[in-house]
Amino acid sequence: MKILITNDDGYLSPSILRLAKWATKLGEVTLIAPKSEQSGKSQSIDFCSEIEIKKVDLDPSIRAYYVDSTPADCVRFATAGLCEDFDLLFSGINYGYNLGDDIVYSGTIGAIYEGARVGIKGIAISTDTPSFDVAYANLDKIYDFICENKLLECGDLYNVNIPLEVKGIKITRQGGIYFSDRFVHRDGDMYIQEGEPVPTEIPDLGKDIDAMRAGYISITPLVASRTDFTAYEKLKNI
Repeated sequence: MKILITNDDGYLSPSILRLAKWATKLGEVTLIAPKSEQSGKSQSIDFCSEIEIKKVDLDPSIRAYYVDSTPADCVRFATAGLCEDFDLLFSGINYGYNLGDDIVYSGTIGAIYEGARVGIKGIAISTDTPSFDVAYANLDKIYDFICENKLLECGDLYNVNIPLEVKGIKITRQGGIYFSDRFVHRDGDMYIQEGEPVPTEIPDLGKDIDAMRAGYISITPLVASRTDFTAYEKLKNI
């Protein structure tokens, strides 16, 4: 199996190399990640400027490159630059959860959407601790769960969020608002966006946010298509 690894935290993030080295037990690994942090870039690409791409030496067992652009462009270089096919894409392990409506902003999620465009199955992985130890301790459990339950036969894309204390694993759906947002004035004409997690009034363990908060690894199946198929079926004969 040929495996592609990327993230949105940059190729020097300690989490990506640990993920890549873990993935070598599954197959041949190629790591292609942004040169610098690209959080919040979603599935954006840069087709207006030249892009620096460089092969780097991170580990003798892993071919690695940095791309001075977004996670989606890292995937695009893998497929349209190296002109190679990959069986599975891991994106992460992201520093910070990707939950609820916030997944639309995520470069971590954007990478697996880009992979899906050319037929690569993808798993995005996120947690919320700088050590990443809990996440790595559960990678085998998560992958075994995915294989034993044939998740990749049911769908192509999965969003995985790992809490700091793990009780188990739940299949979930995307929740709603996870973070409140505001613009904070700094100085002169400068502002910065800030926010904090929004509490849940009535927890629902079928939602990714509430399952994670209750101590469960949340695995949410995603789709890349933006088509509203319910509306399409009603309207297609007009």
